Amino acid sequence: MPPRVVSLVPSLTEAVAASVPGALVGATDWCTHPAGLDVARVGGTKNPRPDSVLALAPDLVIANEEENREDDLAALRAAGVEVLVTEVRDVPQAFRELDRVLTACGARTRPRWLDEAERTWTDLPPPAHRTTAVVPVWRRPWMVLGRDTFAGDVLARLGVDHLYAGHPDRYPRVPLDALRAAAPDVVVLPDEPYRFTAGDGPEAFPGLRCALVSGRHLTWYGPSLAQAPRVLAGALRGARR
Repeated sequence: MPPRVVSLVPSLTEAVAASVPGALVGATDWCTHPAGLDVARVGGTKNPRPDSVLALAPDLVIANEEENREDDLAALRAAGVEVLVTEVRDVPQAFRELDRVLTACGARTRPRWLDEAERTWTDLPPPAHRTTAVVPVWRRPWMVLGRDTFAGDVLARLGVDHLYAGHPDRYPRVPLDALRAAAPDVVVLPDEPYRFTAGDGPEAFPGLRCALVSGRHLTWYGPSLAQAPRVLAGALRGARR
């Protein structure tokens, strides 16, 4: 029998569900994949309900140092629960951490989707040209990708260099006027964590090309990694003013 696992990270939820049937007993309200996942819900990534987690008697809770708060994880540890915390800052690290998580969750062999995803990124051809971008992840206030982020590494491998990669902060707050003045080739607008849409985001950048992209393919490290280069490249090609 696999261990009883509660996942506090949507991408890890999808990875475990696809790889170790029966292991997951709980997940966050934001764990939307795979569709129809039938497990107990334990609150949000930033505000899980410890009592709900403990009521499931998990052998293991899987979390991420960026998506989850240390205070919540410390409370679970204090209650005697083992907590595995991942750190994912680039694509190679994502594959290493997925191996570690799936092994801890009881996977006996490396799943095929993980081999295919890693091969997709390893065999990725060099970009024909490079593009500059700003990548907002929130508005009111405006926040963008900064240094040392998984999403930034994903984009860089696709030939997209975001202009705040050298910022001291990982998710700096930058005034809208400064983002416009940076004059990127494209503004990349994901649908999470802030849900940018055709009517909510592009209007803030008149005269600039805007690409609405799937947050799951930009920020998740799981089965979506296999399709991410194709999906994101298509969205970037379709960027409009």
